[in-house]
Amino acid sequence: MDPVPVTLADRLVLHPDVALRPERFGALAYHFGNRRLSFIKHVDLLAVVEALDGERTVGEVLDSAGVDSGRHASFLTALATLSDSEVLCAT
Repeated sequence: MDPVPVTLADRLVLHPDVALRPERFGALAYHFGNRRLSFIKHVDLLAVVEALDGERTVGEVLDSAGVDSGRHASFLTALATLSDSEVLCAT
């Protein structure tokens, strides 16, 4: 089943039960509630995940992180996968 899409207008935040462990490739995200381990496979994506504050939209966070608009679609796909894994949640 495909994850629910994330849009540029969504407001997301790191789930309160998730801990991030930075790695060379990005980070490991461990959810203490569902015990899932997820991989954030790029440092640019990690910067976006860490900047999600629930106040700004995903589009605003991508822009402030300097993500080129041509890469937005791939970031939205990655954020949807993280949201589906309960690493991220809507506010």
